[in-house]
Amino acid sequence: MIQALGASNGIAIGKAFVLPNWEWELPEKKIDVADLAKEFERLYEGVRRSKSEIARMKSELDEAVGVQESSIFDAHIAILEDPVFMNEIQGIIQRQYKAAEVAVKEAIDHFVTMFDLLDDEYMKERAVDIKDVGNRLLKHLLGVPEISLPEDTQPFVLVVRELSPSQLIHLRPELVLGIVTMVGSPTSHAAIMARAFGIPLVMGAEGKLEAPIATGDLLIVDGGTGQLFLDPDPSTIEVYAGRRSRHLEQREKLRSLIAVPSLTPDGFTLQLASNISSIKELEASLDCGAEGVGLFRTEFLYMDRNHFPSEEEQFEVYRAAAEKLQGKPLIIRTLDIGGDKQLDYYEMPAEDNPFLGYRAIRFSLDRKDLFKTQLRAILRAAAYGDVQVMYPLIASVEEVREANAVLDQARRELEEQGIPHRSGIPAGIMIEVPAAVAIADLLAEEVAFFSIGTNDLIQFTLAVDRMNEKISHLYEPFHPAVIRMLANVVEAAKRRGIPVSVCGELAGDVLALPIWLGLGIEELSLSAQAILPVKECMLRTRSTDCRSVLEEMLRCRTAADIRRLAENFHASAMSCAGG
Repeated sequence: MIQALGASNGIAIGKAFVLPNWEWELPEKKIDVADLAKEFERLYEGVRRSKSEIARMKSELDEAVGVQESSIFDAHIAILEDPVFMNEIQGIIQRQYKAAEVAVKEAIDHFVTMFDLLDDEYMKERAVDIKDVGNRLLKHLLGVPEISLPEDTQPFVLVVRELSPSQLIHLRPELVLGIVTMVGSPTSHAAIMARAFGIPLVMGAEGKLEAPIATGDLLIVDGGTGQLFLDPDPSTIEVYAGRRSRHLEQREKLRSLIAVPSLTPDGFTLQLASNISSIKELEASLDCGAEGVGLFRTEFLYMDRNHFPSEEEQFEVYRAAAEKLQGKPLIIRTLDIGGDKQLDYYEMPAEDNPFLGYRAIRFSLDRKDLFKTQLRAILRAAAYGDVQVMYPLIASVEEVREANAVLDQARRELEEQGIPHRSGIPAGIMIEVPAAVAIADLLAEEVAFFSIGTNDLIQFTLAVDRMNEKISHLYEPFHPAVIRMLANVVEAAKRRGIPVSVCGELAGDVLALPIWLGLGIEELSLSAQAILPVKECMLRTRSTDCRSVLEEMLRCRTAADIRRLAENFHASAMSCAGG
């Protein structure tokens, strides 16, 4: 068994198809001074053809998985339009009298090397995009075909050193059982697209294989755990085939709960909303019975493109979401960039601790022009449904008041311009830093609702970067400090009479259900895949029993004790059919 990185959930069992490396060996080719103009024309024609091809792939992906995921290719077009990249190529041609393809190859190598040397995983992944775009340009300059994938109808597990979005777009998802890459990370564009297609993906197998994988080798790929089995024995195949079969059967069985009301046996209602970042994800969530959207991550509208989205572009997306929800609530979180979320077209300041730095509401309040544009789009979309706004990473009353002042300014402008909108939309905040917990009673007097962002709250409370392998084991959602903080936030909100919801991964953990029901949380916001498993558990769980177990949890001294209580409670609830 090989332990790599799980990047897209699911289990695949099948024979490998190994995609050869796409590398170019170009002879040093000089040109005559008289041919410079001709060489530049070759370059420009290659760029035109590359951009046309990328635009066509973007259109194909629009239809397959939605506009949000296809915006990856906006970044590829932006590279071809980037003056720094193009000036590098043109300079090599003009100063060194090298052929266009040689200049392109040298420019690719230069930028890829430069990005690889940076101590930033996000920027390392952008090197993949530059290589992808450069290879496409080289293909047109050299007049050679792309390396093709199998054209027969036999499903396969794709094995590749480094998967690019351009290669992935040409796959037929129904034939690709899974994907294994030698390098790459779950934040790469290829990983994002694999998740959109629902293809199991394991990344980073390089250096962990005793022998190279060959076409025809039998593989088991577990995209959830990151485990990879090469030529597994019959017993291992049987185990994973059983897991895959049970997973598919359970998924189908849960679909019978879609129309069942989200009620506990003793009549407590817990709304199950969804977390989304695109219209495509909204459709998947509604298909799983989502009762609204508790978190629309708008930063993905800003990423993987070459400019800030306009008011009109944002309005169209928010309006489409509101209309699809047909009156169900839509909570739109304002731009949350910084930390691990960067924009290719806007240079954020270099920071030693970016997660504690210039990000989220801090960025928006510094760039009020961009913030107001987004708020105008949200207010306009609110005319088409139950739209609410939410500010991320709030740590003070001053930040809330300043954000609401910009919201009010946006409202006044729309009124003066006679543009249809809805005034007075509810404005809430994310509770995700300890400071917000400490002053939750003060914040509750300023806002319409709280949404507890468990991912950052746990990370900041315990001072643990869960992506750091050395200390990730210390990231413990059931830590007594976390449970007490949750209780304090809910108590402050109840005293003021405002609703509290929970988003983040802990919301979708069935072991945490007695915490939410015990606290009287009114809404959970989950990924589409978590909605039905949580509902199944909820239908068997009495809220009165949860209040008792929560009291026990609040008396516990260790995370192990709290987790043990949660596991025992869950096992007992699920063993009793009907609760």
